[in-house]
Order: sequence, then structure tokens, then C-alpha cells
Amino acid sequence: MKTYETSSIRNTALISHGGAGKTSLTEALLFTSGVTNRLGKVENGTTVSDFDPEETKRQMSINTSLAPCEWNNMKINILDTPGYFDFVGEVHAALRVADASIVVVCAASGVEVGTEKVWEYADDYEMPRMVVINKVDRENANFSEALEQLRQNFGTKVIPVQIPIGQESSFKGMVNLVEMKALTFSEDGREVKEEEIPGELSDQVETYREMMMESLAETDDELLMKYLEGEPLTDEEIKDSLKTGTREGAVVPVLCGAFTRNIGSQPLMDLINYCLPSPADVGEVKGRVPGCEEEETTRQISVEEPTSALVFKTLADPYVGRINFFKVFSGKIQSDSQVYNANKGKNERLAQVFIMRGKTQISLEEAVAGDIAAVAKLAETTTGDTLCDKASPLVLEPITFPSPVISYAVKPKTKGEEEKVFAGLTRFLDEDPTLKVEKNIETKQNLLWGMGELHLDIVCSRLAKKFGVEVELDSPKVPYREAIKETVKIEGKHKKQSGGRGQFGHVWLEIAPLDSGEEFEFEDKIFGGAVPKQYIPAVEKGIREAMEEGILAKNPVTEIKAVLYDGSYHTVDSSEMAFKIAASMAFKKGMEKAKPVLLEPIMDVDITVPEEYMGDIMGDINSKRGRIIGTEPLDGKQIIKAQVPLEEMFRYAIDLRSMTQGRGFFTMEFNRYEEVPDHIAKKIIEASKEGEEE
Repeated sequence: MKTYETSSIRNTALISHGGAGKTSLTEALLFTSGVTNRLGKVENGTTVSDFDPEETKRQMSINTSLAPCEWNNMKINILDTPGYFDFVGEVHAALRVADASIVVVCAASGVEVGTEKVWEYADDYEMPRMVVINKVDRENANFSEALEQLRQNFGTKVIPVQIPIGQESSFKGMVNLVEMKALTFSEDGREVKEEEIPGELSDQVETYREMMMESLAETDDELLMKYLEGEPLTDEEIKDSLKTGTREGAVVPVLCGAFTRNIGSQPLMDLINYCLPSPADVGEVKGRVPGCEEEETTRQISVEEPTSALVFKTLADPYVGRINFFKVFSGKIQSDSQVYNANKGKNERLAQVFIMRGKTQISLEEAVAGDIAAVAKLAETTTGDTLCDKASPLVLEPITFPSPVISYAVKPKTKGEEEKVFAGLTRFLDEDPTLKVEKNIETKQNLLWGMGELHLDIVCSRLAKKFGVEVELDSPKVPYREAIKETVKIEGKHKKQSGGRGQFGHVWLEIAPLDSGEEFEFEDKIFGGAVPKQYIPAVEKGIREAMEEGILAKNPVTEIKAVLYDGSYHTVDSSEMAFKIAASMAFKKGMEKAKPVLLEPIMDVDITVPEEYMGDIMGDINSKRGRIIGTEPLDGKQIIKAQVPLEEMFRYAIDLRSMTQGRGFFTMEFNRYEEVPDHIAKKIIEASKEGEEE
């Protein structure tokens, strides 16, 4: 593939609800542009962009795939993104480097939850977009209804520029409302024929063209005056306002097609080239100079500027190593050269620069400003890093990935393979920033966090295939704590005599609840040397060690104040060890008498939902022993602020998705520990004892 100028590149992300047909659309564009010689099918596992074994097995996209093609002396970098909620991180990465997006809608299903969500994401990136109503040939397909739903949900700026000729099994082409021509297609879809508009569609064409003209006229005051005065807009005025309006986000053109049959590819690519912006049209990119993170700076998207490129995706291959995908925002990146990683402060040596088309590598001499390429085997670079010219360093704005929302304890099915599991997961962390692995020291579990059950299920499946280690997922344990409710004074004496030097340590402790919320406070109130100074640190150490395992369910003890106020010693037999043991004995006896209680972590939870779901969500939070703190409006939605026990939140991502049809999301962070209700505490303590016996 030749090197294209920045102005001749289009970076376009395909986004949608799952199953709307993005991968089939990608396949049709590659076939029509001559990249492939056959039309791949998702159900046959023969598409270019779904090449991962998990994707072909499940017949769904899991990763964003790059699929460049050439059309009329332009290069179109298609970013085919997953449609399922669990892989939303891939969508964010693609939108960060795309200059425009195409929202794909199924003609039978219309606007779905995922359509609403990806529209919001595109809004967040202030991104120009088009809509393709796909699957017009399907049973129950209804173009008019899908268009009406789009306009109801997203406003009258959504305008038809095509309408279908026929529908369901009779669909054979479309009417171009801009040029007023009917387009029909050959059997393989590669040839387009222009015809006169069928007479039976004349009323429909007039209605939809009027709808289009009205919205286009509203993008320009002069055009609006002309339109209101009843003067017809010229073809040139219509085309110019369509191009300008789309790039400015004032209008969203709607096209139609049936891409498993390759109907609609040519007019779509023509409109991508004409209406969607090139990186040069975007103009500039924001960043910060390393060391001056508060100071924002901009750089022109041009080959004349110093080099800067953002790594937006990483593939972890057990044989090749890491492959880093990047978009060049300024300057150019060449094979066999050196760049500077501004985030890590390290130089990186580049070998061969290439473009990826699905899993196929195509070598490049250089990637210029605006283009998307890849490189393998960089030592330090990971997703989100900026590669740049060391003489003119720049850190580009990173990708904002959503935080993982569901966790499971992960362990190998075969003992002794813990290291293999950790090594494999570490490689996946490079590849997927929405994954998180953490070691919970208290519960002694390795926790795997992700965006949903499907997400984690696929991670486990890939661990087995790529790294040969099988794992099982289990519910995480709650890191309970233990505390006391009363103040007690208690004696601890350790005396041992077995010939020769003995052991003697003797202390009197007062242990009390600590109101400050601190974990532990120790006070020395010894007078007159009842316990010599050199043994006092051993007393504190003995208490701290005893606090590691409480008496109810062997959880760490917290919120304790211990006062050493008396004791005695033996000039020969006393030692640090003896006093440490005596303090530990005293503490454990004291815990039993001081009304011990079980504490659980309470989380601050912010749940963002459409207003119509508020009642259901609040009722559900109350049923989970939660407390509603308040609500706040945000962009037409409501944020419900609540405090909920962690025990109730492990599966909340699944519950919330079910209750809101995927429209709600939440964040949570630790707030404090609080006493567990008696009836629940009894069950936890019994379960702990049964576990010990087993």
C-alpha cells in the first residue's frame, strides 16, 4: 500500500449495539475496494477483522480490528469495534484515534441500548458521524421506523440521504436523495447501476428529500432564508452544506444497505471520502510537555511538525511478543529508527513499521501524520504511551478507559501453576486496560477484575489456549475485620521453667475500642520500671501480631487502643520473646471479654441511571442493606449516591445491567468498616469454623 498524504486519509470507527453488522460492513468494504476476492461471513469464521479464535468460536467481535482499504485515491482506516458492553474499553480506544464514526443500526431492531451508549461516547469525543441502517433485507426490517427512532432519540439533525428501494427480501438498492438517482447493484455488489427513481417511490422520495433539505438549510443562515422563501437549493449548495454540516456535527447523514449481500458499499465509501474529515481537517491535537503536566499545549496534525504518536492498542502474542498499534498525530514514524517514549522517559528502537489488516501485517517505510500503523517488540511501550521526537517531547492526552466493575477469585486448576497464571494475566493486562489483577493479602486470594462475566470468561479461555494453563473462578471473600465494643483490663503471664534459664513475662493491659477510626494505638503507662523499657516494644509487637487473627472468624482486628499499665519481670528469665508472648496472651483473653464484633467494608457507590429506573434501583439498594445518601441530576440522568456493604456488591454489575437494560453504570470506593448485623455475623462465623474443620 502506498503512503497517502494526511488530507487523503479517513480514520473511521464503526460503532453499534452488538449484532448490528459492523464486521459484515467491514467485510463488504474490503471486498468492494478489491482488498479481498471473496465476501467473508461471520457465521463461517471467514472475516478479516474477527480473526481471534474466541471471536470465530463465539461469532462476535471481542477486539477492535484495523482494516485499511483504498477507494478513489483515498485511504480509509476502518476500526471495527466490538458491540457488547463487556468490551467497551476497545470502543474508547478506537474513538480516541478515529476522526469520525459510523453508527450501525439494524433495520429490524432499530435504536437499541448499545446505540444510545455509543452515541454518547461519540458525543464525548465531539465526533462527526454518519448512520448506516443495515440489514434492510432482513425479515421485519423497517427503514422508516428505524429512521424515526433515530430522530426521536438524537434529534432532527439526523437526516436521510438515502432511502431503500424495496424492503426485506425485495430490497435491491437505494435512492440517492442528494443527486436524485436510483442505485441498483450486481449480484456480488461490486457493480452499481444508476437508474431513474421508480415512480411508486416518488411521494416517499419527496417527503424524505424535504426532510433532508430542511435540516441542511438550518446549518446556514443564507440557505435558511432561501429555503423559507421557497427557492430551491442547488445541487452544489446541498452537497456543500451536507459536507460542512457533517464535519461540524450539525447534521448526521443516514444511509442504508444490506452488507452481507454487499448492497451499499460504494455510495458509503464515496460519502466517507466526501463528508467525513481527514486528520488535516481536524487540525490540531492537545498534549502536555513532560514535566509541565499542568500546562496544555497543541500541535498541528502535519508531517511538518515534530513527531508525536499515541499507542492506542496492544496485542499480546506468545510468539511475537507485544504488537503496539499507534496513530501518528504529527511528523512521521519510520522503520529502523529511534523514538522517545515521553511517558516512560525511555528511548525505543523501532524495527519494521507495518499496517495491520486483521491479522495480516503489511510493511511500511513510514507512517505519516494522521495514519494508523503498528510495530512489534518495543521494550517499554504500552497502551496510552506517547512516542515522539526527544528534541521536542510531548505527552498526548491518554485514553480514558472505564474502571472494571466485577471481580472473581482466580486460581489454577492444577496446583503449582500460580506463576504461569500470573505471567499470562500480566500479558493480558498489557493488551486490555479494563482488566485488573490484585492480590488481596487479607483474604489470600488473587482477584481478577473485568467489565462483565463474558469478559472474564474469555480471559480464562484465552489463558488456556495461549499459555496452556486452566483456571477456575470463584466468588471473592469479603475482607472482614474484628473489633471490640467494651473496655477491659486483662493480665497476661508467660512463665516457663524447664531446667536452665526459664522464660518470664508479665503484663497488665487495658484494651478499648478506638473511636478515632484508626486501626491501632499503643500507650505505655508504666511507672517505676514494672516492665523495663527494653521490653516495651516487644509488648507492642506481641499485640500487633495477635491482632492479625481475631477470635470470631480469624479476621484482622482493628480500631483497638491498648494501654500497658503494669506488669513484672525476672532479672534472669525475662526476655523480649517472653513479653511478646505474654502481651499476645493478654490480648486474646481480653478480646473474648470485650464483646467482640465482626466488621464489614462499606462502599460509597455512585449509580448513574436514566430517571425512569430510579425507583427500581433505590428499592434494590435498600434490599442490599444499603443506604441512599442522595441524588444528583447529570445530563438528563440521575446519580444515586448510596453506601452499601461490599458483600452485596460483587455481582452488582450484572444486577444493574439487567434492571436498566444496560443503560446504568456505577463506581464504588471504600468508605469505612461497620458492624455486621447479628444474624449475618453468626452465619459468617459458623462458615469460618466449618472451613477450619475441613
